[in-house]
Amino acid sequence: MQADPIQASRVLILANLGTPAAPTAPAVSAYLDEFLSDRRVVQLPRWLWLPLLRRVILPRRSPVAARKYASIWMEGGSPLAVHTQALARAVQARLPGWRVLHAMRYGAPSLADVLRGLRDEGVREVRVLPLYPQYSTTTTLSMADAIAGHVGDLRVQMLQDYHADAGWAAAVAASIRAHWDAHGRGERLLLSFHGLPQRVVDAGDPYAQQCEASTQAIARALGIKRGDILLTFQSRFGKGKWLQPDVVATLRSLARAGVRKVDVACPGFAVDCLETLEEIAMQDAALFRAAGGEALRYIPCLNASDAHADAIAALAAGEAGWA
Repeated sequence: MQADPIQASRVLILANLGTPAAPTAPAVSAYLDEFLSDRRVVQLPRWLWLPLLRRVILPRRSPVAARKYASIWMEGGSPLAVHTQALARAVQARLPGWRVLHAMRYGAPSLADVLRGLRDEGVREVRVLPLYPQYSTTTTLSMADAIAGHVGDLRVQMLQDYHADAGWAAAVAASIRAHWDAHGRGERLLLSFHGLPQRVVDAGDPYAQQCEASTQAIARALGIKRGDILLTFQSRFGKGKWLQPDVVATLRSLARAGVRKVDVACPGFAVDCLETLEEIAMQDAALFRAAGGEALRYIPCLNASDAHADAIAALAAGEAGWA
């Protein structure tokens, strides 16, 4: 149950990336336009990128993406929206005396609108917890940009990352262990993180390093060797060099090597979304079978599970990592 805003002594916003409002080409186009126009996301000259985006990429990509969204759409909206709202409710139940809200960097409810609403109510202090376990200039720093532009007289603290948090790693490990208990253990465990252009990492972005640290933390929590986990990156876009190894190339290589069953988890995503449910669990699963594999068993994100809500609530109430 949501805390009474008059009685709540502290305010927490769980902020996620965002989602289209509907699985239609116009809604997807509007969402992608906002997302891909962010200078943090696509670091190309505006005079070159924006015409290409709006005249070529969006008209071609939006109808295709809309069909993908339609294949995973839930009764209450997109999976990312539904699960983010559910996680906020679960965290609220664990933080008496707090008011827990959710917001999106792109789309609705926008982080800017939520911050303005709180400021208008007379709230003076807010904590924003981006649901990005690993820090990146393309995601976390973009969230900071949105906060800086709408703070006013609000005092806002933002959690920088939680890529090696023990509670979070234990929650991910527990979800993997539960999958193994129910379905048996696959021949390989693969962790897939969202990709990033290599040039962004070369410029000093710590994302790739934190993905490795997350993998090590999850291995420790599972009680297995780091070498028993394959770390890969997904969701490449464009022709430039991206972080390696690529999940598609890895799956094809495993299938050619005779591996039949692969377990895949996506710990860079707090909740399930297009990139996990359609790209990994549907598209890449079909690719693995076509290459000779038998089954790609996708392990769902933590979503609004008890262990996830416990970990997020502990992070929110703690003092480490806030700035």
